Amino acid sequence: MLIIWGLRVVYHTIAQGVFYCRKCGGDRNYRHRAGRRFFTLFFIPVIPLNKTGEHVQCLTCKTGYVTDVLRLPTTAQMQAALPAGVRAMISVMLRAGDPGCVPARRRAIEMAAGAGAQGYGDAALDADLAQPPATARAPIATLGGQLKPEAREWYLAELVRIALADGPLTGAERAAAEAIAVELSMTQAQAYGAIMMTEQAANQD
Repeated sequence: MLIIWGLRVVYHTIAQGVFYCRKCGGDRNYRHRAGRRFFTLFFIPVIPLNKTGEHVQCLTCKTGYVTDVLRLPTTAQMQAALPAGVRAMISVMLRAGDPGCVPARRRAIEMAAGAGAQGYGDAALDADLAQPPATARAPIATLGGQLKPEAREWYLAELVRIALADGPLTGAERAAAEAIAVELSMTQAQAYGAIMMTEQAANQD
């Protein structure tokens, strides 16, 4: 009697969801799979052996990725994080200065609208300003985790321009800018550079 035996890796799905597939260039469904090597008899897995690791597979293009890819934000998450984070940042900055200053409010509204907050106006701004200050930390940190360093500096500079709309930076406004920089995961040097350069540019205008 001929006995056929061998080894084979068997995968099983441990999770499913949506992720950003670099090959497809967009959000796609994935399956998170774990593998285990089996001893086979007549091509049938019968004895489980060692684990062979885990990977993520795009269900559209079938490309496999290491599981770290799931830490990257999806396009949908990024689109939601941007307006939420910007709205939180401008509310922090305006509270530190004069929330009623018309030029500052105009700049803040323009910044929020530019970040994708559709229909954002004075009523929405007042609603954000009425929120407890502590609620701003999470959306700012989420946004900071998704931005490149140069983008963090750009947004901080825009916030400083909002504060400068009613005159030179006050101690409270500077402290707010520095606190926002921390939430954005900026270094102290990056924050100082962005704030100082924006102030200098404003003084030259």
